[in-house]
Amino acid sequence: MPARRWRRTAVLAACLVLLAGLVAPSESRAATAAEIDAAANATIATFEAKYTGAKKMLEASPGVAIFPNVVKAAFVFGGQYGEGVLREQGRSIAYFSWAGGSWGASIGVQKKDIIMVFRDPAALKHFESSSGWRAGVDGSITLLTVGAGTDLSTMQINQPIVAFVVGEKGLMGDVSFTGSKITRIHPK
Repeated sequence: MPARRWRRTAVLAACLVLLAGLVAPSESRAATAAEIDAAANATIATFEAKYTGAKKMLEASPGVAIFPNVVKAAFVFGGQYGEGVLREQGRSIAYFSWAGGSWGASIGVQKKDIIMVFRDPAALKHFESSSGWRAGVDGSITLLTVGAGTDLSTMQINQPIVAFVVGEKGLMGDVSFTGSKITRIHPK
């Protein structure tokens, strides 16, 4: 193998190892239920402060899944991971992980908070009963991109599941949910 090709392969392998360490969960870093709930509360507070009518929308929905601090890292190959909570009527019902992988022309690191609002009870029931729910396969998530200060109570939203990205930070302009897998977890 030529020296240049070997170096590129070594650099790519090192990047993959680094990404795996940043994105993949480990038992020692797994969040507790209390930590997930606290982060979810902060995400909801930011969401309600950013959008008029957000609180009313959340209260009227059969369920809301909140995934604070989903981290995505990529250098050609990428991955993302986060832990969240499903709430019904304001009560934490179950905990989930959000994981996904990608490849392509992506470079960077990004942190985002994702709020999935279930507008349809049947979509919520399907989500709760699945052992590994995949976005774009088991259900379609409509990503709503609205500006700060938008009044959500005036919007006609007829989709069964809508999602908002709140508190996006980092150097990656890609917000895609397709292929992400959401799996039930049992935090301490």
